[in-house]
Amino acid sequence: MLSEKLKNHLKARGWWFDDESQEYELELLKLGIPKHTDFGEFYLHAEDGPSFLSGGKEIHHICWFSRNTNFSLALQHAEALLGTTDEYIPLDSFEAESGYFYNKRTEEVFEITLGANLADFHNGNLKARWESFNSFLEDYFGIK
Repeated sequence: MLSEKLKNHLKARGWWFDDESQEYELELLKLGIPKHTDFGEFYLHAEDGPSFLSGGKEIHHICWFSRNTNFSLALQHAEALLGTTDEYIPLDSFEAESGYFYNKRTEEVFEITLGANLADFHNGNLKARWESFNSFLEDYFGIK
């Protein structure tokens, strides 16, 4: 469950909606992500257009992208380019040879970069930078 301080931050910016989007719930199902996860709760209730911007970094509104673009092609591209599996959802466009990836099985978030970090990822030696999607979002939005 998302923290109250995160929800309050989103509400203060006008990005939190109490009603769940039925269309976005279908997109979560297509991606194999339960709606009761932090990831599901965030993307069913928070929106600021197709992406969120904080600290000069952009993350996608995954449900919006899944519904309005060929997101499955983007997932295939990430898998082919970076060697990720279908349990990893890219949260951004991997600009500057770095990107955030959500593991839908463990609910952890990884920051993957080209080079040694990517090699550690492939060897199973890369530890998640954030243990939960909520902690990732709090860090991303600069919530203390």
